[in-house]
Amino acid sequence: MKRRSLPVAAALTATAALLLTACSSGDDKAGDNDKIAGADQGGEASSPSPRTAPSPERPRISLPGDVKNVFDGWTIGDPGKDAVLADVKQRINATDAAIAAGDPDAETLGLYYKGEALVGVAEWVQGYVDDGKSITGTVRFYKPDLVMVDKDTAAFAYCADETKAFDKDRKTGKADQNAVTDDAYVAYNTRVEKNQDGVWQTSSLLSERGNAKCTP
Repeated sequence: MKRRSLPVAAALTATAALLLTACSSGDDKAGDNDKIAGADQGGEASSPSPRTAPSPERPRISLPGDVKNVFDGWTIGDPGKDAVLADVKQRINATDAAIAAGDPDAETLGLYYKGEALVGVAEWVQGYVDDGKSITGTVRFYKPDLVMVDKDTAAFAYCADETKAFDKDRKTGKADQNAVTDDAYVAYNTRVEKNQDGVWQTSSLLSERGNAKCTP
């Protein structure tokens, strides 16, 4: 442990569910949350409804044999909400696949990220490339907490356990072994927006290592 933090990551306020609180308190607050989260402003009112929006085939994302993501409790039983969670899973896997491939321009990043979040993740992957690093190990994602703001916008918080995940040298394959601390547990808050093709894209992502919400 541990993997490096996203460049778009920022320390959260004392309330770990900042986005959830802002988004679930009414339409007037949702506008404030746009500013907090750094989400793109515009045009969402004209987005197709869930019943009419096309649903494109999602590309198959393959991770190296030594990279694994485990999602605990990421099925709610509501088709609409489960569709959001499925695309967030794809976003996480797409990110790891891009890091492993050393490809900051991977098409799947553009499919599952948008706006500032897309710029940030491309820079993050490029940082791995520049440093000659990749990733290895297993990350467990747990405590999913989803709030639908409207039919095309959701706020999603979750935790990640990186105690068994490491950066590694791309040439030698040697993992960076460090002592496990609370920093191995990461709290994430994200804003997710459905595009005109029906794909739920992450438009903002905040994270904090060692947050009490996620530590054992």
